[in-house]
Amino acid sequence: MRFLFPALAATLLVAPAAAQEGVSPAPILTTPDARDVWTYARPEVARVTHVDLDLTADFQRKVMRGTATLDVLAAPGAEEIVLDTDELDIESVTAEDGRPLAWRLGADDPQLGAPLTVTLDDAERITVRYSSKPGASALQWLSPELTAGKQQPYLFSQGQPINNRSWIPTQDSPGIRQTWDATVTVPDDLVAVMSAEMLTPEGVAAGEGRESYRFRMTRPVPPYLIALAVGDLAFRELGPRSGVWTEPTMLDAAAYEFGDVEAMIDAAEALYGPYRWGRYDMLLLPPSFPYGGMENPMLTFLTPTLLTGDRSNTDVVAHELAHSWSGNLVTNATWSDSWLNEGFTTYFENRIMEALYGPERAAMYSDLDWDGLERDIEAAGGADAPTTRLHGEPGATFGQLDYFKGSVFLRTIENIVGRERFDAYLRGYFDRHAFQPQTTAGFLADIRAHLIEGDAELERRLQLDRWAYQPGLPENAVHVESATLAAVDADLEAFRSGAPVSRIDTQGWSTQEWLRFLNGLPRELPAERLTELDSTLDLSRSSNAYVRSAWLELSIANRYEPALPSLRDFTGRVGRGLLIRPLYAGLMEQGDWGKAIAQDLFANARATYHPNTAAQIERIITAPAQ
Repeated sequence: MRFLFPALAATLLVAPAAAQEGVSPAPILTTPDARDVWTYARPEVARVTHVDLDLTADFQRKVMRGTATLDVLAAPGAEEIVLDTDELDIESVTAEDGRPLAWRLGADDPQLGAPLTVTLDDAERITVRYSSKPGASALQWLSPELTAGKQQPYLFSQGQPINNRSWIPTQDSPGIRQTWDATVTVPDDLVAVMSAEMLTPEGVAAGEGRESYRFRMTRPVPPYLIALAVGDLAFRELGPRSGVWTEPTMLDAAAYEFGDVEAMIDAAEALYGPYRWGRYDMLLLPPSFPYGGMENPMLTFLTPTLLTGDRSNTDVVAHELAHSWSGNLVTNATWSDSWLNEGFTTYFENRIMEALYGPERAAMYSDLDWDGLERDIEAAGGADAPTTRLHGEPGATFGQLDYFKGSVFLRTIENIVGRERFDAYLRGYFDRHAFQPQTTAGFLADIRAHLIEGDAELERRLQLDRWAYQPGLPENAVHVESATLAAVDADLEAFRSGAPVSRIDTQGWSTQEWLRFLNGLPRELPAERLTELDSTLDLSRSSNAYVRSAWLELSIANRYEPALPSLRDFTGRVGRGLLIRPLYAGLMEQGDWGKAIAQDLFANARATYHPNTAAQIERIITAPAQ
C-alpha cells in the first residue's frame, strides 16, 4: 500500500499551523481498493485534517447552527475542496482572513446527500456557517416524555456510517481521519457530552440561559466517530480512567451493570497493547438509541436494554471497548471492508470476556455467534450467495456476517497458528497501523509479511483469499461449542418430545441461555404450547429485552394473538434496531394479518425511533410482497 500519490508526498506531510500542535495529518490510502464510493471528497486533491465546531443546540427548532472551521491540506495547484453535506442550510463560506469564498452545492442524492464544493483561493482554513435540518439523519431530538426522567428534552447523534454529514460539513469518509475540537452551547439546565476530552465539565455561562461546553480530540479519528449528546445527565466514576454518564434515574443501575469496565480495559491492554485514548467513559442513552452500543472514542454510547441486573450483557461493553483498537485505532478505509472493524472487534471482545469470566462464558458467546452465522448464510440465499463475502460492495454483506464470519476467520487463524503466535501478530498489527486506515488487501499483505513469512504450507492451510473474497464458509472454519448451551439443547429436546415446560429449570439462566432456548424452539407450535410457555416462564412480561424480542418473534411466527399487547408495549418503548426490526419483518411475512399490525405499530411508535431505524422499518413494511 502507499499513503499518498508520489507527487503529493513531499508537500502533504505538514499540516497548516492552525491544526493541533504536534499532530501530523493522518495518512490516506490511494490504492484502488481504498476508493470510497460513499463520499464526494477527493482527498488526493484537497482534504480536511482538522475540524473546529462552534454550534448551538436549538431545541425549539430542532437544529444545530453555527460554524465548522476546517483545516485544508491541498496539493500544489489545487483550486477547490469537496465536502459532504446532507440537507444542510449553508449561509456562507469564508477564508481565515474573512474573505468570502465561492461555493456551490451539487445535486442531492437520496443516500449520499450533496457535495459542497468550495473554491480555495489559496485558503488553508475555511469556515462554513450553516444549520442542520430538523430531520437530520444523524440527530434525534427527544421530547421529555421519551426520556427516563420525563422532565427535560434530550439530543443525541449517531454518525456511523455516513450520517454525520447531516450536521457537520466535512469529508465524511472513514479513510479521511481528522482531529477536532468543539464548543457546544446548550440550555443551562442541560449538560453536553462528546466523544472527546471534556475541557469544561461544568460548562461556561453563555448568556440568555445557556452554557457552553468545550471539547478536544487530539488524535485523528474517522469523522463518523464525532458524537454528541445533550440532556439531563449525571456522572459516576467507576475507576481511575472510566465512568458512566446517564440520566439520574438510571445512574445506580448503570454503575452496577458496567462495574467491570476497568478490569476489561486491563484485560484488553494485556492482550493487544496500551489503550491510547485516555479515558474510557460510557453514556447510557434513552431507549430510542438504535444500536446496542457505538464505539465513540472516550465516550461509548450504550442502549438501556443492557440493564438486566446480572451483567450478562456486558459483552456489548467489551465489544465497544475492543473497538478502541479495531475500528477506532485501525479503521476500515471504506465500508466495503467493514469486517475489519466488526469482525476483528467481535473476536477481540470474546478474548476480553474469556480473560475476565473464563473460557466457558466466552464459549457461550462464540457458540451463539455460530448460530447467527448459520442463520445469516441461510437467509442470504446459501453459501454461494455473493452477500456472504467479507469484502464486497459497501453495506452488501448480509445481516451480521461482518461480525460473525469475520470473527470466525480470525479464530480459525488462531487455531491454526496457535494463540501465542497470533496474539503477538495482532499486537504488532495494531502498532504498525495505529491511527491509519486499512483495507482487506492491506491486512492480507500485512499478515503474509509478518505472520506467514513465506511459509507455503501455512498459506495453504489458512486459505486467506478464500475467507476474504469468496462467499460461504471455508471448510477449516472453527466452531467453538459451549457445554452450558449443550445443556440448554437437552432442554429443547425434552420440550420437542412433549415434556411440560415446568420441568425445565430456568432459574439463573443468562441471556445467552434464554436465547439458545427461545431461538431453538420449533417455529411452528400449537397455541396451547405457546400458552404453556408464556404462563410458565412469564415471557410476555420479561424485563430482559433480548428475551422479550425472541419470544415475540416466535409468537408472530405463530400468529399468537395473546402476545400482541406485549408486542405493542415493546415496540413502543424499545428503539434498538437489532431487537425490533425482526419483529416488523416477521409481521410482514404473515401476510395481511401481520401487515395490518405492523403498520399500526409503526404509526404509533415511529416518533420514538431514531431517524435511521424509522427509515429501515419503513422500508420493511412498504417492501413489495415476494
